Amino acid sequence: MENEELELLEDDEQIVVMTDEEGNEYYYREEMIIPCDDKNFALLVAIDGCDCEDEECECHEEHEEEEPDVYIARIDFDEDGEAVYLDPTEEEFEAVKAAYEAMINSSEE
Repeated sequence: MENEELELLEDDEQIVVMTDEEGNEYYYREEMIIPCDDKNFALLVAIDGCDCEDEECECHEEHEEEEPDVYIARIDFDEDGEAVYLDPTEEEFEAVKAAYEAMINSSEE
């Protein structure tokens, strides 16, 4: 996937729009920033595509049992200072995964 644009919602929740090679857009919420090796990585969680507010609606039922789509992206900045989300290298991914697990383990203690 390629980056995309970062939007800031009214409640300061950061939303990242990722676009695949076919032009399909996917929306992710920036759950947390993980610093690793002098770089920052975002833990992005897919946003449910259902916009209705009716909790009884079938669209909520079909998404309840699914695990959320989670994506790790390296945060770089373009020449205008705008955040750009990129695929991490395999080495970066493994390092971020270890850093995340260490963060979780230390918070559980």
